[in-house]
Amino acid sequence: MADEALFLLLHNEMVSGVYKSAEQGEVENGRCITKLENMGFRVGQGLIERFTKDTARFKDELDIMKFICKDFWTTVFKKQIDNLRTNHQGIYVLQDNKFRLLTQMSAGKQYLEHASKYLAFTCGLIRGGLSNLGIKSIVTAEVSSMPACKFQVMIQKS
Repeated sequence: MADEALFLLLHNEMVSGVYKSAEQGEVENGRCITKLENMGFRVGQGLIERFTKDTARFKDELDIMKFICKDFWTTVFKKQIDNLRTNHQGIYVLQDNKFRLLTQMSAGKQYLEHASKYLAFTCGLIRGGLSNLGIKSIVTAEVSSMPACKFQVMIQKS
């Protein structure tokens, strides 16, 4: 439980640190989101490397996504993804009804505009993990009501 609190505090400080440094340099919001996503990408690559060293090879893309939703998500966020949907054409929607990084914020709509700051790292985390498993993707996040969020993963075919 203590490691979860530390992770939440570290994440909040990381987000505020990136935005504070941007305020001093008058940098736009997009660069901060990109910086946070790149941090998450690198962390995701490292975590997947560690988590999959003793697992068997995955059969297909769907097996990889199931691994992300169950094992990876459980290790990082202490719970599984609540819902995984796919159109079987390379688009996956991962829904977390009580996303840990948003539960600290109010359940009201007043903080909805700030949610993207707190989801950028996780988008990078997913993209980095998939990248290390050989899947190139674009990951976006959407919040309609706090603390629930949806991550959309679009697989890029090469």
